[in-house]
Amino acid sequence: MAPRHYYLVAALPAIGELGALPPWTTAELLGHVADSGGAAEVVAALLLGDDLLQRDALLAGEIGETRTAVLTREQAAGEAPLPDFLVAGEESEPVRHAGDGVWSAWFRHAAEVGRRRGSRFLQAWVGHEVALRNALAAARAKALGLDPADYLVATDLADAELDFAEVIAEWTAAPDPLAGQRVLDQARWSWLKEHDAWFSFGGDELAVYAAKLMLIDRWHRVAAAAADRHAG
Repeated sequence: MAPRHYYLVAALPAIGELGALPPWTTAELLGHVADSGGAAEVVAALLLGDDLLQRDALLAGEIGETRTAVLTREQAAGEAPLPDFLVAGEESEPVRHAGDGVWSAWFRHAAEVGRRRGSRFLQAWVGHEVALRNALAAARAKALGLDPADYLVATDLADAELDFAEVIAEWTAAPDPLAGQRVLDQARWSWLKEHDAWFSFGGDELAVYAAKLMLIDRWHRVAAAAADRHAG
């Protein structure tokens, strides 16, 4: 029988809907589950994706600091090597564009953690995220007259049954980048609600909470940055 994490789940602060303030940081969540064995590894695999997003934004000069959960400050700033599994994965899978190798390696790492730790949620989440990421990449490439195949990663991990045509159309029609991001994150949020694991007290309930917290925290950062640019 899979372990139950009654105390860890019961001690999680309530999390609101997309747009609410995050009840704590992703680093605090990771610390909360640190002694939960496989569940902690699943949560860390999820939160690493947000760390990589922050790293990309910092290196591109879009933000001035990061609040990572898994990566160190030096790793996020490009001053220290990334974890070996990301570097090795990047080198083993050739890609056409800088940075895509890291993302492909992370998707594969998360999928492997999901398989090894028996997390059906994490495996399904990877399938959803890869499919959405590649649908967006293909739409951008087509709009620019480029070959979409050059911008796809880890296509074998994508959930082939998902259709993002309506989401892409709404995203394309959004009046500004913030509205477009809201379309994408709302689609992610709706998917998470459909795959919730409330009151199971298993590792996947912690994983769903981590994915929700990551999304709420990311949206809060994006919205705050947009407000600062508007005020400036």
